[in-house]
Amino acid sequence: MSGLFYLATLTFLIGMVWKILQYARTPAPLKIPTTPAPPTSAGVVARLARETLFFESLFRANLLLWFFAVLFHGGLALVFIRHLRYFVDPVPAWLVWMQPFGIYGGIAMVLGLMGLLARRFLIRRVRYISTPSDYLWLVLLLVIGVSGLTMTYVAHPDVVALKAYIQSLWHFTPAPFPADPFLTLHLLGFLVLLALFPFSKLLHAPGVFFSPTRNQADDAREHRHLAPWSQSELESQ
Repeated sequence: MSGLFYLATLTFLIGMVWKILQYARTPAPLKIPTTPAPPTSAGVVARLARETLFFESLFRANLLLWFFAVLFHGGLALVFIRHLRYFVDPVPAWLVWMQPFGIYGGIAMVLGLMGLLARRFLIRRVRYISTPSDYLWLVLLLVIGVSGLTMTYVAHPDVVALKAYIQSLWHFTPAPFPADPFLTLHLLGFLVLLALFPFSKLLHAPGVFFSPTRNQADDAREHRHLAPWSQSELESQ
């Protein structure tokens, strides 16, 4: 398990750096912000903040999808915060205070995923454009979420041994992995997600910041938009 942890983490880091560099180097030759768009850089920053925190465009386009997306992403954020206790020692007071909210976040995350999966099956036009990978990602996330809730409410693992194991990985001195079937399923699902994340549709998380329809100001009348490669060609002529 320790080897898989290091391999998945390394794959995630290399994949993320490679994909972000690829996004950053991709030319954006056209001025194509989705209107109504802000005319200033400060407005673009505010727009991206609203998009990433509140899913503004999704709220305007599809309220039901927005609701399930907020449930999932909000719950996932709380779950992530809750799991920080395994990586820090001692655990700060604010993180102790956040633990119950992490459990509620796990429930919200699973409910959101169930809604997103049901949408894929029940809405004909969505089912038509869905690929097998769309279902598999949702199922994988559900396996991670349900196994986590199972360990919270049904089969409690040895939390002390689990934290010792995580801490040992953090310090590159792997300790024995706690023998627990739900914990094994939970961690294996997470490692698969971690390793494949940079090569999947889930990469919309950082990708939104590189979308020209979102990161461009509506100032085409005030400033001529030139991609870097186009600028160099003009200078050479």
